[in-house]
Amino acid sequence: MKSVFAFFLLTLPALFAAAGPVVSYSKSFPGSVPAYVSITVQKDGGAVYKEAVDDEEPVAFKVAPEDVQMIYGLAETLDYFQKPLESGLKVAQMGKKTFGWQDGAAKHETTFNFSLDENAKTLLDWFERVTETQQLYFALERSVRFDKLGVNKSILQVEAAWDRKRLVSPERFLPLLDRVAKNDSYLHMARERAASLADVFRNPKPKPAGE
Repeated sequence: MKSVFAFFLLTLPALFAAAGPVVSYSKSFPGSVPAYVSITVQKDGGAVYKEAVDDEEPVAFKVAPEDVQMIYGLAETLDYFQKPLESGLKVAQMGKKTFGWQDGAAKHETTFNFSLDENAKTLLDWFERVTETQQLYFALERSVRFDKLGVNKSILQVEAAWDRKRLVSPERFLPLLDRVAKNDSYLHMARERAASLADVFRNPKPKPAGE
């Protein structure tokens, strides 16, 4: 179940109040988990994640400035999605993916299964990491609420994703990690790991030059 405090304490009206361009992504892949996802990112960093076109509980979060710069830079490099990205190669179906751009009356999108364009691959990977992050958030939230013995395993999975550089905006986990760390109804190892990971997320090490 999605939480009202998921990610950041942002509201959708606040996210969409700012005028300006929006980069969007959607993926439809029946049989996968999730079977559908859409993500929109505004120039001010406001973003929304959905798992249905008519999702009644969309999740709002904030994207780091450097990620926004990367996303919008790639959109420009990709001609704001006005050109095809499909490779045309005979490959397995990996989901119908769509990049979109909207700025006022200007609206463009391109759909593909598999692309050879390196810029498209980079942008796709970022959106896939958002999806992975959200799935880990949902799993940890469920454990915190309904499966206290499973909390340590969920935190380990979040930590592993962090080590593999697969998390986007990890600050969203802080309310859950703090809740575990400060509540002795959870296993001691889970509380310690939650406190340690929360400290890492609050005080991330500077990225190496060029990364």
